Amino acid sequence: MTRAPREAEARIGPVGALLCRLLFLAICLPGPVLLVAAVAGNPQASPEDFWGLVAGGVFLTIVGTGFGLFGWRLVTRSRRDARQLAAAGVAATAEILTVADHLGGEDPGLVLRLRISGPGFATFEAETTCADNPAHVPGALLSAVVDPADRLYRVTHG
Repeated sequence: MTRAPREAEARIGPVGALLCRLLFLAICLPGPVLLVAAVAGNPQASPEDFWGLVAGGVFLTIVGTGFGLFGWRLVTRSRRDARQLAAAGVAATAEILTVADHLGGEDPGLVLRLRISGPGFATFEAETTCADNPAHVPGALLSAVVDPADRLYRVTHG
């Protein structure tokens, strides 16, 4: 059974991955620090202060850990996709079928519907989002790299 095509996550180099992971680790830390401050803090503190620190610590631990793990996983996936395409990827051609405006998110751009073909895999269609570029018109060709085993792909938007 062949999988649906999946666009590779944006590439992150080793230094960027290290910095991102340190940032995501730092996002996870404030909650446990508040919990430690509540437990090891001033024994003369009022119960309201103690329970406020505990509640804040629990809340920040849950939220921070969720965001931290999500980010850590995103970086890991990016690095894995890059290694997979470097090891098993084959050069391919992506023909632009349709171009539409992408208005979602903070960066408006284009949504390209592509037909990706190359040696060692069946031609498939996929979508990608990219920055606005006047060269992106239906019929234009872009270079791509595809892992034929699971149809992981990356398109060079030029």
